[in-house]
Amino acid sequence: MSRQLDFAGWIFVAVMALAAVLVPLATLGTPDGAALHVPTYLVQLFGKYLCYAILAVALDLVWGYCGILSLGHGAFFALGGYAMGMYLMRQIGTRGVYANPVLPDFMVFLNWHSLPVAWWGFNWFAYAMLMMVLVPGLLALAFGWFAFRSRVTGVYLSIITQAMTFALYKEFFRNDFGFGGNNGLTDFKDILGFSLQSDAVKAGLFSISAVALIASYLISRAIVRSKYGKALIAVRDSESRMRFLGYRVENIKLFAFVVSAIMAAVGGALYVPQVGIINPSEFAPGNSIEVAIWVAVGGRGTLVGAAIGAIAVNFAKTYFTGALPEYWLFALGLLFVCVTLFFPLGIMGVLSRIRFRRKRSEVATGTAT
Repeated sequence: MSRQLDFAGWIFVAVMALAAVLVPLATLGTPDGAALHVPTYLVQLFGKYLCYAILAVALDLVWGYCGILSLGHGAFFALGGYAMGMYLMRQIGTRGVYANPVLPDFMVFLNWHSLPVAWWGFNWFAYAMLMMVLVPGLLALAFGWFAFRSRVTGVYLSIITQAMTFALYKEFFRNDFGFGGNNGLTDFKDILGFSLQSDAVKAGLFSISAVALIASYLISRAIVRSKYGKALIAVRDSESRMRFLGYRVENIKLFAFVVSAIMAAVGGALYVPQVGIINPSEFAPGNSIEVAIWVAVGGRGTLVGAAIGAIAVNFAKTYFTGALPEYWLFALGLLFVCVTLFFPLGIMGVLSRIRFRRKRSEVATGTAT
């Protein structure tokens, strides 16, 4: 099965690399109405799916290979999104409704007279990218250090990760917190001087998202295939035995958790300019639970399956919420129950089992002959 997953992984990388090149060419290089033309709205939609896939791969790294079911990865995703959103808000300048060169429109509306300290430096792209990595990374480091050293595991760890997300969800809703309150951050104009409304920028963001997904997969694959990855899987399978053998289990968990949080934040940062808004609803605990469903559907502990599950479930969500919006949550819950009961290895597990049975049948036929 390991060889099959490696084969599927390289196919996945090749498909994403081709998509990063061909989709922008089909959007920019073909006229409207042509058979190969990809509309801009589809480019944005698929770019959003790729950002979700990055988040799913990040969760699969800690859940599938370390046994940490984090129900708070939506918080890291949202923090990365807010870092990008704050940079984009600072780029609006005098083009805002109130034409204030320093303060975003919502601060002028709320009669703020100076820029909060948390916003300093976000007019520079490099600083915003540093905060995108640093803030979620430090939060994951602090949270993981206390949780793993206290030997919190299983469902209790899942609950406190969800509590962390819910606390951030409540705080970001407050207008006096300095991040736009309920409305969040929106009305973005450009990024690095390029208009976010241009087709070229939208296609470029799609390509960057595809490359980021490839990088997330390759980094995660390198981690789980290394000697450290063997220890990570051993912690998942028998944490008490690893402690008995003398390993510092909390350090093994902490490294994977921090790397996973940073990956999730990168996905969030790429998500915001393509969607055009970031608000506290991204912190909602339900979003983090939905990410776990993506991973379970695709196949936990496969990386490729997590990405495929995220893309497949969100594609279904787009379709069903347009046709039958009131039934989507019921369909999602039913999907999770069916996968858990009948297909515990997810999509990748089913494909691997079919391929294994076919090979076994071929071997049996050859032996009989």
